[in-house]
Amino acid sequence: MATLRTKREAVVLVKEMTPENLEATVRRSSRNGFAPKRLQYSPEHETPKKKRKTKAVAENGSQNKQPKDEEDAENSDVEHAPEGYGRLSAYELERLENIRQNQAFLSSINLFQATEEFKQLTRPKPSQRGLTRAHAAVKEVVPPRKSLRLQKKEAEILELPPEPRGTLIYEQSSPAKKPSGPLPMDPVNVEEGSKLPPQLLELCSEDVKVDKKIQLDLKGYRSSLKNMTVNEDKVAKVVKDRIFSATFHPCTSSLLLAAGDKWGKVGLWKLGGDWGDDGVLLFEPHTRPVGCMAFSKSHPTQLLSLSYDGSLRCMDVEKAVFDDVYDIEDGLKTFDFMSHDCSTLVVGNWYGEVAIVDRRTPGNSHESLHTLDPKTLRCVNVHPLQKQYFVVAESKVVSIYDSRNLKKTKSQAVSQLHGHSLSISSAYFSPCTGNRVLTSCMDNNIRIYDTSTLTTKSPLLTTIRHDMQTGRWLTKLSAAWDPKLEDCFVVGSMMKPRRVQVFHESGQLQHSFMDSENLSTVLSVTAFHPTRNALLGGNASGRLHVFSD
Repeated sequence: MATLRTKREAVVLVKEMTPENLEATVRRSSRNGFAPKRLQYSPEHETPKKKRKTKAVAENGSQNKQPKDEEDAENSDVEHAPEGYGRLSAYELERLENIRQNQAFLSSINLFQATEEFKQLTRPKPSQRGLTRAHAAVKEVVPPRKSLRLQKKEAEILELPPEPRGTLIYEQSSPAKKPSGPLPMDPVNVEEGSKLPPQLLELCSEDVKVDKKIQLDLKGYRSSLKNMTVNEDKVAKVVKDRIFSATFHPCTSSLLLAAGDKWGKVGLWKLGGDWGDDGVLLFEPHTRPVGCMAFSKSHPTQLLSLSYDGSLRCMDVEKAVFDDVYDIEDGLKTFDFMSHDCSTLVVGNWYGEVAIVDRRTPGNSHESLHTLDPKTLRCVNVHPLQKQYFVVAESKVVSIYDSRNLKKTKSQAVSQLHGHSLSISSAYFSPCTGNRVLTSCMDNNIRIYDTSTLTTKSPLLTTIRHDMQTGRWLTKLSAAWDPKLEDCFVVGSMMKPRRVQVFHESGQLQHSFMDSENLSTVLSVTAFHPTRNALLGGNASGRLHVFSD
């Protein structure tokens, strides 16, 4: 404790001390190294101010009475307190005065009385029912826990239940599956009994002329991407829940989009339309996630949608029904067209099987079923020119098969794409020639392979590092080609600010679509329009964002 060292002695007046304060102060002083020989409280301490002042003046008025050692007196840091106080420093005496003043202030505002009244109010009343706080504090004595090893007992052997087979456990509270057969195409977001707007059939029946693929240099392509923007009118809630799949209709006069959500709903949205809810019509053909959908290139009035509930249906706008194309118990995952007229399909399920389905055959069964991967299968895609070839994203390898040489089990792959260390989300042939395959993997890499010769092991051309960890509440990211070009693709991003990115096959970033006002969520599902400069992105709340020029 620092002591006060001055040439002049500090004069401190001790006023109206009480026995309790004095005893507490001396105890603290003893702990700090001060040990008074004798501690007594004397009534002399209550001497009036005038009397103490006279005594002090009398002592100071005598000029002849000085200490023998004048230097020691000037450097003395200990006050000679009145009789009964012991030897206290100037600091301690000043501290006593502060305590007295603080107590006088607290007494003046009746703080001590208010504290006692508050304690009386918080005490439980005798008439209170149940356990009081005192009874509740009594706890049962629990013996300490000991492990089986410390108790010298053998560990219990637990057996795991058998792995389920044939039934995909997705949601225990999922609704019942829709009955087989055609379903009426009745929108659920309009008045009951309302018919489809005639403008929808006119738009879907539009004669679409698919020109040859546009050949642009990268500079011109980047310029067209920069002209594509999003605004408030280009964002709409098309389905109620998380979007699992989305696509553009090939019409060019207007932008018509389709999206499928987590609980089997399919929404159609005409940008700037006046039917339904701001141009949105909502249907319920399925009961589980709509994992894949595509418009028929030969019949633009037909939209095929596949669901985890095991149903593959065709929405026919001309007939105003959802026809039943293919149906199993559950577990369908993906499909693609195997013929130019879109009559033959290859369908993949969660159990590593692919089915060849011919829509011209009556019924809703397959022509053949083939087991490829014993674990799972997440994506199938058909070669754009040689339709007999299709690529399959299996558990940790991508394989290319020839549909003409498929066997019931253990089919031999034409080519395999190695290098993936975790599960593969998607695999797609390049849209013009099929000379490239684009894969998305959960090891945070996007890869491009050379499939121009279909050798046994297709060489890896490019690897792009990209964050794929979306978590369980977002749809997995999947890179998808721009159908107008051969060498550029789009993918959603987990980066902030939120964005959608377009890359060249060399790994060079071409453009990032960002908008601070209209884009604030992760767009997991992305797709380009087949002919126009337009891009869609779907998020986990059922909203579609459109970037267009």
